[in-house]
Amino acid sequence: MPSVLRRHRGIEIKSPGEFEAMRAAGIVVARTLAAVAEAAKPGVSTADLDEIAEETIRAAGAVPSFKGYHGFPASICSSVNEQIVHGIPSKTAVLADGDLLSVDCGAILDGWHGDSAVTLAIGAVSAADQALSAATRAAMLAGIEAAVPGARLTDISHAVQTSAETSSAADGREYGQIVEYGGHGIGTEMHMEPFLPNVGKPGRGPKLKSGMALAIEPMLTGGSAETVELEDGWTVVTADGSRACHWEHTVAITDAGPRVLTLLEDV
Repeated sequence: MPSVLRRHRGIEIKSPGEFEAMRAAGIVVARTLAAVAEAAKPGVSTADLDEIAEETIRAAGAVPSFKGYHGFPASICSSVNEQIVHGIPSKTAVLADGDLLSVDCGAILDGWHGDSAVTLAIGAVSAADQALSAATRAAMLAGIEAAVPGARLTDISHAVQTSAETSSAADGREYGQIVEYGGHGIGTEMHMEPFLPNVGKPGRGPKLKSGMALAIEPMLTGGSAETVELEDGWTVVTADGSRACHWEHTVAITDAGPRVLTLLEDV
């Protein structure tokens, strides 16, 4: 779940053992997203997917970190098409062929958090939508690669932004880069310092150190970057109705390089 822009304060440093505890939480999240992805087909409601997610998380002995968070009513955020983030699962939101579905999921296991998001193609989606999702995922991977000790926080931001711009040029279309929402520190809480912008000049912000953990999560649109929050107080949509994608991983910063904690298997 993305954080809104805020000031930097103290940053939690984890031990190797604590990273292992976060990895266990991350595996729960990865397995949950895999179960949701398998079930996400035309005719299935986003509420159905939420039920699958909660059952999977609780069966692992974990707790959904989104459910009840500042009043959020579900275990996943399910954002369809023009919805960027924080979409609320609903029985009336029935997936159709050609939809784009971004699923954000968090879990708490033994007091440690994992947080990850994927964008799923429902049935046969357009080539443009496939490219948008690929560009968003590539931006996330570029940000992860920049998460190394000695770098500055906005080196990640700049890597995300540069990757998105490179994809935009290669695809021959403008991608909107969401700036109001971004990544965040994570560990004993879901949203911790620092806020991680998805755009920015390099060499700014706190110096990255081994033991830090960040949720790196770019959001791109197929049009304008202007956003609107709906009356439900959660769902954020594109102002121009263009489609949006969201990809996220929880990443540990280590002396051996970035370690993604929300993959099904270590790579």
